[in-house]
Parts: sequence; C-alpha cells; structure tokens
Amino acid sequence: MQRKNSILKSSTPKSKSGMAMIMAIAVIVIIATIMAISLSLTSQTTKRTTDIYLYEQAILVSKSAAELALLDIAQYGPCATGATAGTSYLGSYKFDLDGDGSIAGEIYDVNTTLKYVYKGLPSCTSDNNYTNIITDEQNGSVLMDITVSVDDPTVTTEPIRYFRRSIQKL
Repeated sequence: MQRKNSILKSSTPKSKSGMAMIMAIAVIVIIATIMAISLSLTSQTTKRTTDIYLYEQAILVSKSAAELALLDIAQYGPCATGATAGTSYLGSYKFDLDGDGSIAGEIYDVNTTLKYVYKGLPSCTSDNNYTNIITDEQNGSVLMDITVSVDDPTVTTEPIRYFRRSIQKL
C-alpha cells in the first residue's frame, strides 16, 4: 500500500504561500488610508465649528454694541465727547470689552460709527456726522455701522468679520 500524502510535502501549492502576506499588506494600506481621511475630516470639522461659533458670537456682540451705544447716547446726548473713558459719540465709537476681565475683549475688536439724523441740527455740528432732514418722521435717529472682527491668529486661522448697519430712533 502506498501513501499518497507525505508529511514532508507541503499540503498547499507554492503559488499560494505568499498570498496571505499580500492580502495583509493591502488591508493595512486600506485601513491607513481610511484613518488619514477621517483625521483630515475631523480637523476640518473642528476648524469649521470654531469659525461658526466665533461668527455667531460676533453677531451677538454687534447687537450688544448697538444697545450700549444707544444707552450711552441716551445718557450723555449726541453732542457729548469723552462722556466715558475714551469714547466719542460724534463719530467713531470703540468699545473696550475686557473691562470685566472677560476673554471677549481679547478676541473681538468692535468699532461703531454713528451718523445722526435731525430735523434741526444741534449746536455741535462741527463735523459731518449729522444729516439735516425736513420730515418729522425721521427726526432724532442715528445710523449705526457696527464692525466686529476677530484677527487673533491664536484663535482662528482666517479673519472673521461681521458688519451690521441699523437705524435706531433716539
């Protein structure tokens, strides 16, 4: 009786012996590619989320700046200059947000430009910040241009800027 299977002979053909190594390398390359793509998407999503968050905060800061400017104009009048520390209501109005120690003042730069609309111009019309009108409906209004920007490279890679224009009744 003759044995057909020998212990010394390989049970698999020689052409299939390297196939497992090639398949393992291919699986590793596919997994590494998927991980690199997911890492790239994660970093882009984080940047986009930060930019959206800062932009939404800039919108809220601009609304607060408009309300603060109206409060100061109501308190000191449109002809006041230097009513509070470093402010002038005749033209440009720059806010210092870090008076209370918050981080918002270190990130956001808020500038407000005011243009007053009156029927009879007030006595302080030395500059071009007043517009004379002839109708009673618009008497005592202010046109506000509010610009909020974030240019800090430690916070965001691209500058964020929000511009708001509004007309407010005094």
